[in-house]
Amino acid sequence: MTITVFCVLLFAALLHASWNAIVKAGSDKLYSAICVSGSAAAMALVMLPFSPQPALASVPFLAASCVLQVIYTVLVAKTYQVSDMSQTYPLMRGTAPLLVALISVVALGDSLSGLAWTGIGVICASILGMAMNGRSRSQRGIVLALVNACFIAGYTLVDGTGVRLAGTALGYTLWTFFLNGFCLLAWAMVVRRREVSRYLVNNWQKGVPGGIGTMGSYGLALWAMTQAPLAVVAALRETSILFGALIACVLLKEKVSGVRIVAACGIAAGAILLRLA
Repeated sequence: MTITVFCVLLFAALLHASWNAIVKAGSDKLYSAICVSGSAAAMALVMLPFSPQPALASVPFLAASCVLQVIYTVLVAKTYQVSDMSQTYPLMRGTAPLLVALISVVALGDSLSGLAWTGIGVICASILGMAMNGRSRSQRGIVLALVNACFIAGYTLVDGTGVRLAGTALGYTLWTFFLNGFCLLAWAMVVRRREVSRYLVNNWQKGVPGGIGTMGSYGLALWAMTQAPLAVVAALRETSILFGALIACVLLKEKVSGVRIVAACGIAAGAILLRLA
């Protein structure tokens, strides 16, 4: 992996943790997620006429990704309603790279070196150790986080293939966020129009930076998927756990134990191994 791809993914990780913190800090987690996705969709719509368009071969992947990511967004909100971000965020993000690594090698033909496998293993083990430390306030939160990990792995694999067929990471990213945000917002307007409209009017200022964060984070990851194996990108992107733990501790005032600090060091060590792979 080149130093450029490595640094881009670290920045994407910071953006990812930031928009998750915005959702967690919202007074209503689901409406906050809708606000973030709607803002990203509006920005994507403005930019689409000026960007290269993805090839037709990527359209089925865009459609499948839309379904998976809409469900993922709703599950993120539901998960944060019942449990702490500092536990469930690492759990759902740490399980997904293992699934991506196994499926991408077995089904998609990606190849990984022994050092890359070691780096992925260290990152995932550290993340899961961070998540499992301490008691969860809700077993439901753990179940939702694990289910969400499957959706994360699903859309990562779908988009990793789709963006390679698209011929343009920018165009694929913009269509992804426009479709996801439009579908999520349309569903919200049908089911809870009055409540969602009131929330959007009162909280759009938070939705804008969240939209920039989610679109920037995933857009950079999609570009990286055209430059490196999906499993490596998925694992390195999860260094967002480091930033997520810091945000949860400093801004959200959640307790972060010594074990989680050790796990954070493990994540950093795994990232170094991936850089050297």
